[in-house]
Amino acid sequence: MDRSDIINLISQSYTTDALGQQIATQTRREVYCNRGSISRNEFFSAGAAGLRPEMVVRMFEPDYQGEELAEIDGKMYRVYRTYRGKNEIIELYLEVQVGER
Repeated sequence: MDRSDIINLISQSYTTDALGQQIATQTRREVYCNRGSISRNEFFSAGAAGLRPEMVVRMFEPDYQGEELAEIDGKMYRVYRTYRGKNEIIELYLEVQVGER
């Protein structure tokens, strides 16, 4: 597997301030990966569910720790699905992150 691309996986944790508001803190870490295109079937299936699939990223499974956000080339994505493949490879299916959820 060619791992020539870099993805920033972003984990979020929340703390409560003095007013009782939830404050999000993001932690980023770089991981090497391989980017690919979404299949036609995946595009239409995800689109029917109201998602906007953009790309699939393949990396070694031990590098993924359940993050829900990712950044590639300065663009934010949300992980909407994962698939565990052979030889400790995991696929992250990404959609464009528009605003905050």
